Amino acid sequence: MIKKRLKYQYAFILVGALFILPLLLVATAVKTNLKEEQVTEPDYVFDEVVESSLPVVNTTTKIINPYLDNSVKIGKTFYDYQGEEDSQINSIIKHENTYLQNSGIDYVNEDSFEVISILNGTVTEVEEDELTGKTVEINHENGYTSVYKSLSEIAVKKGDKVNQGQVLGKSGTNEIDKDLGNHLHFEMYENGGVVNPENYLNKEVPLKKEN
Repeated sequence: MIKKRLKYQYAFILVGALFILPLLLVATAVKTNLKEEQVTEPDYVFDEVVESSLPVVNTTTKIINPYLDNSVKIGKTFYDYQGEEDSQINSIIKHENTYLQNSGIDYVNEDSFEVISILNGTVTEVEEDELTGKTVEINHENGYTSVYKSLSEIAVKKGDKVNQGQVLGKSGTNEIDKDLGNHLHFEMYENGGVVNPENYLNKEVPLKKEN
C-alpha cells in the first residue's frame, strides 16, 4: 500500500514539476527582459559647442590725414637727419637769413581748406603766435600729440574733446613760411619727441590698453 502511495506521490510530483517548470522558465525570461529594459545605456548628447558672440574690441586705429580736400599737396617735408640729401634740402626753412630744419609737414593748396583732427583726443592748447599763426594742440592716446599751425580760423577751444575727423579750423598763412602761401603746418609727437608724420599718417597704431 505504501509503495503504491509513494508511486502516486512521485507521479504527482513529476506532473507538478512538468507543469511548474515551464511557468518558472517563462517568469525568469520575463524578469530578465524587464531588467534588460530597465538597465539601459544613458543617452549622450553631442551638441556642437557654439562660442558666444562677443563684441570685437579693436586694439589698433588708423591715423588719418589732417585734411579732407584731395587737392591738398605737400609743400615742404619733415627734416629727416637720416634722409636723402634732396629730401633734406626740401625740408629747410629760411627765415631772415636763418636756416631751420622743418619739424613737421607743410600742406599747401591755393584755396583755404578745412583742417581736421587725425585721431580722437583732447585740445590742450589754443594760441596765436606772430611767426607761426594760430595753433591748436591735441593730445591723443598712447602718448601721441598733434599740432596744427598756420591756421586762419579755429573752431575749438582748450579742453574740448574732439573726434577723429572733426574740423579744428582752416588753413592760412604765417610769417615764418611766407613763400608757401596758404598752408597748414602739421607736427606730430610721440611721448614728447618730434617724429616724422609720414611714418604715422594712414597707418595702424596701437590703442591705449585699459587697466
